[in-house]
Amino acid sequence: MKEEIYQEALLASTIYPDLVVTPITTGLINQTYKVIIKINGYRFILQKINHEIFPEPEKVQDNYYKIWEYLYYDGAPKSIPYQVTVPKPLKFMDDNNLFCDSNKNYWRKFEIIDGAITFQTASNISQAKKVAQTFGSITRSFEFYDLNTLQTTIPGFHDLSLRFRQFKQSLHTKNLERLLKASHLIEQLKKKERYVSFYEVITESDEFEKRLMHHDAKISNILFDEETGKINCPIDFDTCMPGYFFSDLGDMIRSMACSEAECNKNLNELHIRKDFYEAVLEGYLELMEELLTDAEKKYIHFSGLLIIYMQALRFLTDYLNEDKYYKTTYAEENFDRALNQLVLLQKLEEFLIAEYQFRI
Repeated sequence: MKEEIYQEALLASTIYPDLVVTPITTGLINQTYKVIIKINGYRFILQKINHEIFPEPEKVQDNYYKIWEYLYYDGAPKSIPYQVTVPKPLKFMDDNNLFCDSNKNYWRKFEIIDGAITFQTASNISQAKKVAQTFGSITRSFEFYDLNTLQTTIPGFHDLSLRFRQFKQSLHTKNLERLLKASHLIEQLKKKERYVSFYEVITESDEFEKRLMHHDAKISNILFDEETGKINCPIDFDTCMPGYFFSDLGDMIRSMACSEAECNKNLNELHIRKDFYEAVLEGYLELMEELLTDAEKKYIHFSGLLIIYMQALRFLTDYLNEDKYYKTTYAEENFDRALNQLVLLQKLEEFLIAEYQFRI
């Protein structure tokens, strides 16, 4: 079966006699499919890299192979402390890491992890703790890795100063209807600009180190075994780059300590689950505490605040820019996501003050 028909099969929704393509719809950025070639049983994950988000797909795949080759030799895991498991990348028939179709779309292949499922929110504290340990193991696995060998796939991805500037630029939108609808959210986010100032302190201080971070450390980026409930491996390493202490821990707090997913519009039910928050923190620090500086430990509770604030900015910016970044299923989805994150941020602030006497 030639690689050229994959795109035709997907776009035309045609079932070829020896090829079955099943969409995987959970991701917000890339298009992912499960492919089975019936004639020989060959199965794999096929993914189209979002060219608008990743303008240089070669960098994305080059980073993935560097990560894989650091962890594995001839397909077998190396003896690296705290080694994390990573899905194996597969080559195309011409031995290339990427396939470029006639529409200049870039595709890549991965091994299929049998019986794997994902979750949008953590269902129990044991699950949350194990997820935190898994993302911690990524950074620990690459403790001695030369970060300069990795390429930047999205410049300024977790740069809060950049995200705030993009937010302010989006306020010049010509879509007055969306601007008026979002006016309350805009004012609330402006009032919390102090988080940008704190981020700038981090980047200017030697007390905050750069390490390899996943940068999208949501529970939905962990594959679980459907039968046992155990973790198989993390996925989606597209934004795996050097970053600061708050990135992965903050996103886990955002996606697991909260009671509802970011798409949930029932904001009256949204709250911080104390036992989940503590489980995430405990699990992550079991792997990371030895690496963290005194300053990073002192400000560890800023992790969730910085990431949730950043995500609220990003959702609202995309809404004002007419939904150019995130996939949406209805017109106001990015607005609802931004509102969800703003409420979550307020809930986390209240939680930290009440439980940790934290000064915001």
